[in-house]
Amino acid sequence: MSTPAPAMRKRIAAEFLGTFWLVFAGCGSAVLAAAFLSPADVQLGIGFLGVALAFGLSVMTMAYAVGHISGGHFNPAVTVGLAAAGQFRWRDTPAYVVTQVVAAIAGAGVLYVIASGKPGFDAAESGFATNGYGDRSPGGYSLLAALITEVLLTAVFLFVILGATDTRAPRGFAPIAIGLGLTLIHLVSIPVTNTSVNPARSIGPALFAGGDAVGQLWLFIVAPLAGGLVAGAAYGLLLGQNEPSASLESATLA
Repeated sequence: MSTPAPAMRKRIAAEFLGTFWLVFAGCGSAVLAAAFLSPADVQLGIGFLGVALAFGLSVMTMAYAVGHISGGHFNPAVTVGLAAAGQFRWRDTPAYVVTQVVAAIAGAGVLYVIASGKPGFDAAESGFATNGYGDRSPGGYSLLAALITEVLLTAVFLFVILGATDTRAPRGFAPIAIGLGLTLIHLVSIPVTNTSVNPARSIGPALFAGGDAVGQLWLFIVAPLAGGLVAGAAYGLLLGQNEPSASLESATLA
C-alpha cells in the first residue's frame, strides 16, 4: 500500500524552509564570504568554487531534510518542469511557486539585514548576488549568451533530477546527484550570469538590490522556466520508460 502524501500545509512548509535555506546559504556565501579579506588584506574568501559548493550543498542538505515531505523542488523551474514531465500535479504548481518566491524574498531579506551590519554596505553597489547580463554579468557576457546559458543549464538540471529519481536509478542517492549537479552548473555559469537556473533565487536578491537588477530580472524568470518546460516534456520521449519516475519523496529513501 502506498503511503498517503503529506498534507499540503506540511509540503508548503517544507518548500518554504528549503527555498529559504537555498537563497540564504547560497547567496549568503556570495555576499558575505566570496571575497572576504583579512584586516591585512589577505584573501580569505571562498571564491567561485566555494559559492558553487554552497548552492549545491544547500539543495542536497534540504533535499534529505525535507525532500521526503514536499519533493524538494525549491525552484519554480523545477516545479514546472516536473509538472510538464507528469511527475507533479499542475493544480499544486501555483501554491509551490508562490511559496518558493516568498521564501526566496524572506531569505534575501534576512541576508540583507545581516550584510547591512557592516559599515558601508550597499546592496545595489555590491550586486547582492543578483543575476545579470552585459555590464551586470561577472564576465561581461551578452544577453544572448546569458539566455542560452540559463535555458540550457536549467534543462540539464531537470534531466539530472528526473534521471536521479527514475525508478531504474539507485535509490537513496538522488539528493547527492542533484546537489552535485547544481554545484557543477554554478562552476560553469557564475562568470556568465552569476547563475540563476531558479526564478525564485533571482527574484529575492533583485528586490533588495533594485535598479538594473530588477530591470534584467525578466530573463532569469523566462529562461529557467523555458528550460524546465523543455526538459520536462522531453525526458519521457528521450530517456523515459513506461513506468514513471519515483517522486523525490521516495527517491530520498534507500
